[in-house]
Amino acid sequence: MHFSSCLCALLVALVYQVSGMDTVIGLYGETIEVPCNNGAPKPKDLFMTKWKYDDGDLLTQLKDQDASVIATDKYKDRVSMAENSSLLIAAATLKDEKTFTCMVVAGADISEYPVKLLIHKAPTGVEITALATELEIGKPTQLGQCSTSDANPAASITWFKNKKPLVADGKGIIISSNVKVDEVTGLTTTSSTLHYTAEKGDTAALFTCGALNTLSSPVSFTVTYPTERISLHVISKGPLMEGANVTLKCKADGNPPPTSFNFHILGKVVKVENSDSYTVTDVTRESTGEYKCSIIDNAKMEDSKNITINYLDMSLSPSGKVMKSFGEGLALTLQTHASGELKVSWTKDNGKLDSSPTFDKLTYSDSGKYEVVVTMGALIKKASFELVVEGVPVIRRVAKQRGEDGQHKVLTCEAEGSPKPTVAWSVNGTSADEGPYVNGKITHKLTIVPTVNLTVVCTVSNELGQDTRTINVSTYSSDEGDTTKLVVGVIVGLLLATVVVGLAYWLYMKKSKQGSWKTGEKEDGSTEESKKLEEKIEEKLEENSQKVEV
Repeated sequence: MHFSSCLCALLVALVYQVSGMDTVIGLYGETIEVPCNNGAPKPKDLFMTKWKYDDGDLLTQLKDQDASVIATDKYKDRVSMAENSSLLIAAATLKDEKTFTCMVVAGADISEYPVKLLIHKAPTGVEITALATELEIGKPTQLGQCSTSDANPAASITWFKNKKPLVADGKGIIISSNVKVDEVTGLTTTSSTLHYTAEKGDTAALFTCGALNTLSSPVSFTVTYPTERISLHVISKGPLMEGANVTLKCKADGNPPPTSFNFHILGKVVKVENSDSYTVTDVTRESTGEYKCSIIDNAKMEDSKNITINYLDMSLSPSGKVMKSFGEGLALTLQTHASGELKVSWTKDNGKLDSSPTFDKLTYSDSGKYEVVVTMGALIKKASFELVVEGVPVIRRVAKQRGEDGQHKVLTCEAEGSPKPTVAWSVNGTSADEGPYVNGKITHKLTIVPTVNLTVVCTVSNELGQDTRTINVSTYSSDEGDTTKLVVGVIVGLLLATVVVGLAYWLYMKKSKQGSWKTGEKEDGSTEESKKLEEKIEEKLEENSQKVEV
């Protein structure tokens, strides 16, 4: 009765251990460690440890003794026991997937710990085969087949587009999988086939497939689709202007794009094969108009552009070198004809003018090089003429001035004319100085030391004629005599003026005296006043006489 109760207790324990069976996953081809009692420490009263499986015992170990291999089958040379009583199985294969039991005898208790062993193996590689040559938009096509081999359990394959998983929808994405088991090794080979309906955006898409942490090399496909729209592009170096070459380029959005087009050049159809471009050379303003391109096999699919050829015509009169006489007028005519708004600017001798020049009455300062620049956008045209104003030289002023030392005389002759006049003096000087010739004007100075009174002649001349002017030059002493005469003359003039004023006042007083007689006034006061006036006049005359003597 006691034995049967112990047996029942043991059975209950075994049933409990089986229901809580541990599972160990080992790697294919590696040494696998199967723990006893989940790696718990050995009991103190341990007597024996034994490993077994459904087909028989494997090995046993008594306390303080080495383990003994009991197995006589395929495990004979592959099993051993670790220090912690774990079962070690070398070179694991899929045939090792079974339940191994560790039996522990300790004191009067017998315990068994079953462990389920699973063998896993990662796939050896992932690759895509049976690739499609191209994908056509809207048409389901087998894109490729992804496969991976030598795996356990069977690998699950996932397809990716641009690193994002593809999910089968039964329409545009259809994925079918197949698993094969190797009869010898028991390892599996999984293959997955992707049927895919391409879109236009898939032109540069990268497709990959993967199993576990392994990815295939990415692949891409040529996506074909018909042309839905074309566009005409105008290519030209710089602005479209007369004389330029204009290239028309027809672009289509199909793949592959069309290789032949019809170009409509101002009503004329030009067929171009194996090219998408046509060049119109040496265009003129008559080339302005509508240009088109179309697909040869579909004339309704076309695009057009209105092209304007810019032009700028300009003429300037006069031109070249223009010779005119001083005082004449010059008519200036600028004619323009252009396809757009113009901007006109003038320069004279590279200096900017505020407005267009006018020449009603020419002066020497009008001489120079004139240039007009007419612009319209990037178009620029220039024209110029050189104006030369000529005239017989004319002396405008002659002058003399005493030098700082009082001995020299500086003679100045100012003249204008063109061509540049030559200045000549009738006398030689100690130094001559000619100023710059600007706007037809020239100034010439001559320094002399006169020893006698002179009449000096200044002569200016050019190839058109000459002009002369004289100037009287006196010596230093003569200048002093002339100055004295001038002072005496001034004083005499003042004296005469004083006499005249006094005489006028005397006559006035005399008349006033006569009037007083008639009114019965006393004449004593008037006589006194007359005497005083006469005395003052005599004093003034005497004073002026003294000044004259001085």
